[in-house]
Parts: sequence; C-alpha cells; structure tokens
Amino acid sequence: MRILTVSAFFPSHGGGVEIVAGELANALARRGHESRLTGAAFDIAPQDEAAIPVPITCTDPVERFAGLPMPLPSRAARQQLAEEIEAADALVIHDALYASSQLARRHADRLGKPWMLIQHIGAIPYNSAMLRLVLGVANRLVTRPMLERAPQAVFISDTVRRYFAGANWASSPHLLFNGVDIALFHPPATPRKAQPRPQLLFVGRFVEKKGLAVLREFAALRPDCDVLLAGGGPIDPAGWQLPNIHVLGRKSRAELAALYRQSDALLLPSVGEGFPLVVQEAMASGLPVFCGEETAAADPDASAFLHGIAIDLRDPGATALRLSEALDQAQLGIQQEAASYAARAYDWDRNAEWIEQRLAALGLAC
Repeated sequence: MRILTVSAFFPSHGGGVEIVAGELANALARRGHESRLTGAAFDIAPQDEAAIPVPITCTDPVERFAGLPMPLPSRAARQQLAEEIEAADALVIHDALYASSQLARRHADRLGKPWMLIQHIGAIPYNSAMLRLVLGVANRLVTRPMLERAPQAVFISDTVRRYFAGANWASSPHLLFNGVDIALFHPPATPRKAQPRPQLLFVGRFVEKKGLAVLREFAALRPDCDVLLAGGGPIDPAGWQLPNIHVLGRKSRAELAALYRQSDALLLPSVGEGFPLVVQEAMASGLPVFCGEETAAADPDASAFLHGIAIDLRDPGATALRLSEALDQAQLGIQQEAASYAARAYDWDRNAEWIEQRLAALGLAC
C-alpha cells in the first residue's frame, strides 16, 4: 500500500507526537509499504530514513506567544496535501486539532480513502484560564467529532482514551502504546559508575506544559543535583542562572540513548500528555522515571515501574517539593524489571503490523 502519514511536524521539531509519527511511518516502510510522511517545511526533513518525507509550507504564529504548536499550511501546501491524499491508498492521521489533520480528513472522506486517527493528547491544564478554555472548546467541537467520524480511532494512552470516553464511535477505539527501539534503548552493559552528584535528565520541548517551571523550582531547591535538559523551545532555561542547570540542546536518538544510560533518573513533570515516548525509552534503558500521576497511569501494567507525583503547574514550588521528596524516597539504579517489561510490551513493528491490517480491512469496507 501507499500509506500517507499526516503529521504537523517532522521529528526534528522535537515533540513526542511527531517523533512517534516518524517511527510508525518508518516501521510501515520497513514492512514493504510506500510510506510517506508530511511535516512542516520549516523543520529539517528526515534524511536516510525508510519513510519518504513530504515537506509542506506552513507558518506557526501561535506557538511563539502561546507555546501551543499550531502550524497553518499555505495555499500551495493545501493543494500539495490534496494531491498526496489522492495518490495514497490509506492515511494515518496524528492528532485531530492540527489544520493539516482536518484537511486530510476532509479529502480522505471526499475521495473515499480509508483512514485512522491516532490521538495523543487530551486536556492540558495550562496556567492560563483562557488557554484551558480554548483547548477544552476545541476538544469538544473539533477533536471529539473527528474521533467519532474516524473509521478507526486509536489512542496511545489509556489516560487520553478515558478523557474521550462516551464518544459515539464508528468502531471500537484501539489502545496502541508507542514502540521502543530496543536495539538502541537498553540498560548499560555494566553498572553505572558512582557519581558525586545525582544526574537527573529531562527530555522534551521547552514549553509550559512540560513542567519547565517545576524544573526551575526543583533545581533551586536541590543544588546537590545536576539537572540536564535535552531539547529546545521558546523557554530558555539558560536564563535561569542556576549553576546546576545544564542545557544540552536537541539530541539525536543515539545521543539520547547514551544520555539515558549515563543518568540517574528521568524527570518529566509534564501535564496533558498521553504516554510520552521518552518515558518508555527511559524505562527500556533501565532508568527510574519520575512523572505526573496521569502519565504514570497511562499504561496500567507499567504503573508499578513509575514514580507518579501530583503535578500542579499553578504551584510549581509545591510540585518541586513533592518531586524532591519522591526522589529521596526512591531507590536509584538500573531498573531491570522495567527494562524487561518495556522490551516485551513496546514494539514498533507489531504496531505497524496492526495498522496495516486495520487499514486493509477499512479499505475493503469502503
């Protein structure tokens, strides 16, 4: 099949949704499909990957002032997307709220193409009451109707699936946890050398919902720990002027794998996410994970391996204190049981196999 994966961004943008979209598109290509992946042209298109990149021209005025990525395709990009969908046999659309996702859905319905929607995100408790209101209305008026219209709705987290419970599904929604490249993300071959100071890693976009304010408070509270920040975004942690904050910038997948193996724990005080891929990669690497309670419950079978804490971005100081207490109570070191579970449970090829079979069934039903 010629399968078009519709993603607002390419993986180089650094967010979890686009990284997952790229991994699934590559897994479909490795299974012999002509797999094509859209993304905003202002991102660096993937090179030497199995999926074929399809850059589309966009602007993204919203992210600069609200921290909410929302690229808007140009007129030429809209035409390009229509042509890609006409040539495709089936579509995999990631997250409903993006303009490219809505355009893809319309063209797929018009042309009678089988498609599925993989929904990553539900509610996000922003500090701003206005942003919370806008997202809530958008989920009610845009995301939920698209999920109900989808021939197949897919969730990567039980937390997000519960948020949209009660929808009038076209077919039963499917829970499909992200995969992990176990050849790349695995525990260190030998025990880590004892380090004089705990090395605590954050991986993700430098935006509000990832809990950057909590990390700032935590670093001030715990000068005995080094906080390593891998990623990028509109917030600049270098400006916090805290000597134990180390901004590493964006890293390749191989560089991230090495960081997981060299660190003592992953800190991810984020909100409004499904099941972030970095949590699964850290688990596969044997790294203790400290995250929000909702994230820790996203895969019920994995919750025993995760340290879930209550995250309140409106009170980052109190959240940082809870994070510090959880860290003190936990036993750091290689988490072999968590790594073994991740190796068994999270598999990109198995996910791609299910997607190809479901798309084929939907195509026969069209």
